[in-house]
Amino acid sequence: MAFSEWRARVAELSVESARLHAIASQRVDQHDAHLTALSAIAVAGAEQRPDLFREVAGAIMRFYPRITGISLIPLDNDGGALEIGTGQADLRGLIREAAHRSTGAPVLVRYPDTPPAYVIVKRSPNTDAARYGLALVIDAAALLDDDTGYWSKRGTARRLSLPDGAPILIGGTGDVAPQVSQPLSSGTQPLRLETAIEVDLADLFPLGRVALVVAVITLAMAAARIALRQRAQVRAAEKRAELSGLESRLSHASRVNALGEMASGMAHELTQPLTAILAQTQAAKHLAARGQTDKVAAVLDDVVGQTRRASEILERLRTWTRPNERHPEAVDLRDCIRAAEALLGTQAAGIGATLKVALPDASVAVLADRVELEQVIFNLVRNALDAVGEGAGARAVSVTLAKTGDAAHIDVADTGPGIREDIRDKLFTPFVTTRDSGTGLGLALSQRLVERAGGELSLVPSTAGAR
Repeated sequence: MAFSEWRARVAELSVESARLHAIASQRVDQHDAHLTALSAIAVAGAEQRPDLFREVAGAIMRFYPRITGISLIPLDNDGGALEIGTGQADLRGLIREAAHRSTGAPVLVRYPDTPPAYVIVKRSPNTDAARYGLALVIDAAALLDDDTGYWSKRGTARRLSLPDGAPILIGGTGDVAPQVSQPLSSGTQPLRLETAIEVDLADLFPLGRVALVVAVITLAMAAARIALRQRAQVRAAEKRAELSGLESRLSHASRVNALGEMASGMAHELTQPLTAILAQTQAAKHLAARGQTDKVAAVLDDVVGQTRRASEILERLRTWTRPNERHPEAVDLRDCIRAAEALLGTQAAGIGATLKVALPDASVAVLADRVELEQVIFNLVRNALDAVGEGAGARAVSVTLAKTGDAAHIDVADTGPGIREDIRDKLFTPFVTTRDSGTGLGLALSQRLVERAGGELSLVPSTAGAR
């Protein structure tokens, strides 16, 4: 939220600075036109018709209030000087000196008094035989006046300086380094306009918005807890279905090579539930024949359970060769681990196990499919919890995330009985499992998903538990 607010403030500064630059550039161009018109009147006969010069000068100042003074100063003496506006007797020497320095282009000098202003001086006529120094006094604040109200906001700053760097106007927060700096688009008055904005914590975290975000997060967390408590079994089933769908995409590429082992595994896996169904059905038949119908329901419940297990095995096999669309994106592995922690925290507490997660402070991002990575981590942590639940000793599962160079490492370790020697080499083979209720597809799928993301899933030798 803070970064978004900062970017919005900087973007607004850029837009308003461009607007102000365009307005100020247009205004200084008007000064050139005024100087040209007044110079023409002065050359035509300011000595004979000073009233005409004063009338035109007064009209210009009325229509353009930022022009606070207009002076026509003879270069050889003070006789015949025409000054309109604020008292400017102290400007005569400054105007003469600037006019003598002029080589044709107007000369810009800083106004020696308040308010902040600058003086633009042009010799008249604009030749080496000039008789007058013609000057306009420009109010710098009025030159940068903007009716949007943006520059009156707290934290904004405007600075105007002469081409040589001499400051004319420093408005707003004066000690902020300029973020936008550009000379005005004028060949005769290339004044430098600098703008900046100071953004503090109060700007980055508006109280109302922070309160709203906190309230939304609090409500969302409360809703998530309620949903997790009420629908733990439903969410677990959804995750298994999700895992089955993800499994199909990766296994599609190797379905031909794996066909033989899947067929063999299918026969092995289906033998158990089908044998149980046959035995339970025969038992129910005998109970019904003896009139013991009250015991038939329990037997049929076992039949339903075994049927569902067989159906689940067939469904996993059916979807194994069906491709699924992949959506790679920049994924923070910390978020994937937190998701698994949130989903499996209840299971860990239910078996009295400690689920410890160690994450770095900085983001650890990889390019992969978020759902696939979440499924892999979920599957590994769930297997670890199942393993420690079978033992009688300390029950602990740890998940550690670390980054070494360009590689990210996720270490899932448990204090369970470990992996038997006879199945370590084929642990990731489909239908290989150490649990009576397992299908043997979880680790095989996880390995393929990790490899598709450009990673590697392996069993690390450990003296205690599995890792």
